[in-house]
Amino acid sequence: MPAALIALIASLSLASPESDENTLDARTMARFARLALGCVHREYPNKISHVMISPDDVGSPGQLTPVFCGCFDWHSAVHGHWLLVRLCRCYPDQPFAQEARTALSHSLTPEKVAAEMAYLSPEHRATFERPYGLAWLLQLAAELRQWDDPQARDWSAILKPLETLAAERLKLWLPKLSYPVRTGLHSQTAFALGLACDWAITAGDHEMIRLITERSRFYYANDRGANLSFEPSGQDFLSPAIAEADLMRRIMSAPEFAAWLGAFLPEIATDGTPSWFSPVVVTDRSDGHLVHLDGLNLSRAWMLQGIASGLPLADPRITALLAAANEHARAGLASVTGETYEGGHWLGSFAVYLVTKRGIDVHHPTRAAEHRSDEQ
Repeated sequence: MPAALIALIASLSLASPESDENTLDARTMARFARLALGCVHREYPNKISHVMISPDDVGSPGQLTPVFCGCFDWHSAVHGHWLLVRLCRCYPDQPFAQEARTALSHSLTPEKVAAEMAYLSPEHRATFERPYGLAWLLQLAAELRQWDDPQARDWSAILKPLETLAAERLKLWLPKLSYPVRTGLHSQTAFALGLACDWAITAGDHEMIRLITERSRFYYANDRGANLSFEPSGQDFLSPAIAEADLMRRIMSAPEFAAWLGAFLPEIATDGTPSWFSPVVVTDRSDGHLVHLDGLNLSRAWMLQGIASGLPLADPRITALLAAANEHARAGLASVTGETYEGGHWLGSFAVYLVTKRGIDVHHPTRAAEHRSDEQ
């Protein structure tokens, strides 16, 4: 974890003040791991999105989707497993890693993946968890692909049928999607395309990279004058405008992105202050919809960091973007307590995505070369 974020978490009293950075890091990551370990195999309570076409479709979550039957819903179970893989990969020597490996081995078996395939494959489930859950499944697959570990390679091979199905579902859908979905909830197009783009680079899927680039430009390249005062809606966990910009920095060169961002979000400050974009306030964390706003603070934080990473190094907006990101991170990380299951079953994944900088961990081909050029 970067030192600045360790200091940020320390200021939120997530560990004792006397802890050194390594101890703080381990304790913080263990807390996040514990959230996922407490729910990836917890089947109830459960909200299933389930279309039945016959009495044969009646079943418990564990019977219907035995890999991803915990964490209240399918997509949260997917990114709960991603959290465990991410932390094991980043912190392989920490005490929680062996328990996480055991949990992953319990889930990722050929028999259970075959049952998931049997559930997802029928045509009447072509829209199941599209795009959010499918994009997180690809993110899980990408994490396994990047982990140089024998057990991870086995899990990656076992998951491969679901990975292929998820990619195929998105490839079939995108050419037919005439307009982007500009919501702050699961159906948002921009966020899912960002995750899928990172997977495609990791997997070397040039067809997916081309398709996402083409469709993202079709949906967003001509957007101008977004007004952040219209955000958020009361139950958002994603920002439509900030997620769009975080997607476009993935497919544009730094100079092109800088120009596009100026036209799209002209209100980004250039004076280095965070006041241009404030964190949101959550009034009731026991409400499963209102607690979404905690996730919004976390996702805004990592997306603001991502936007900053996509700009030329001398861009005057970077300092203000990172300042606003820090404010959102402070507010968001303070909420990841597990005090209520409404937030505890999923906010840990968002926190890990933020503090491990997963969104800017994938090396987009043009970015490194551009930054080297800027530094010379």
